[in-house]
Amino acid sequence: MLAAAEHMLATQAQEFWGGRWALAARTRGEPTLRDVDAAFDRGEIIRAWTMRGTIHALPASDLAWVLSVTGERQFRKAAAVHRAEAIDADELARAERLARAALRGGDGLARKEMFAVWEAGGVSTRAQRGYHLLFALSVRGILCQGGVVPREAGPTREQFWVLAEEWAPDQAAPADALAEFFVRYIRSHGPAGARDFAWWSGLPLGLARKAAEAASGRIDIVDDEPEPQYVVAGPAPRRSASAHEVHALPPFEEYYLSYVDRTVPCAPGFLAAIGPSMNGIVRPILVARGEAVGVWTHSVAVGRHADDPIPELFSPDAATDAEIAAALDRYKAFITA
Repeated sequence: MLAAAEHMLATQAQEFWGGRWALAARTRGEPTLRDVDAAFDRGEIIRAWTMRGTIHALPASDLAWVLSVTGERQFRKAAAVHRAEAIDADELARAERLARAALRGGDGLARKEMFAVWEAGGVSTRAQRGYHLLFALSVRGILCQGGVVPREAGPTREQFWVLAEEWAPDQAAPADALAEFFVRYIRSHGPAGARDFAWWSGLPLGLARKAAEAASGRIDIVDDEPEPQYVVAGPAPRRSASAHEVHALPPFEEYYLSYVDRTVPCAPGFLAAIGPSMNGIVRPILVARGEAVGVWTHSVAVGRHADDPIPELFSPDAATDAEIAAALDRYKAFITA
């Protein structure tokens, strides 16, 4: 599981079940939810607001250097919200002191428990204020989400909040964080260009182009029109003969949302059925031979997570019933094991 997370670097995971399935779907064999949760419990993978103000799953060892590129920008973009919520430097410092005292040396606290600590210490978590405190301390690299919170009779929906320095003490330190960011994006998402990287990372286009330039010795150009498209230098990866042709992929799937032009993986007429805006809801998708051919639905509520996922194909001949069934069965085995 860690290998998939390392390959992707940051996998969108504000839907916790979806982020875990995104990693499992990229793993050979028949991985289960328990396999993914065990990687979180071991501290190999964490969740954090890595970019665009969105929660991603990533290798714990990559957290600090990624936030060194994106964290301050995310914090500044939240300034208006922080002012509206009266979260100034002094209030954030109080919240940090309380969090450190409560979390130091422990296994973490669930969200409600963390909020109770703040309330007891005089830091209000009313309405969305608690959420914004978690966000602010996370993009500053103080907190992250670690092991999973157990849930009776269904997939867990929550993780424990932990101190990043304790949960993920062994941090990578690339020589050039910006170049590394671009290379890791291209390795898992290429062919792609600087505009795609700018969207995905939340960085300005000028900085994205600077990243591409800094990474020039590690990437190759495969297409110049209308702008350079890159892949990682070296031999192209080999496709396994046993690789699936049809995949049931999660909501907010990287294969779909990580590019400026989403008509590459999906015909224009079907974009509205998946997620028509650059931000907003992106539904789970069915992908056949590289092309998004449908969507699917499934509930992870207690008592319903064992129900059969329901497919909705854009075109009835996009994939066979057997292919769709196999893709959805792989997901169902993952979520129910």
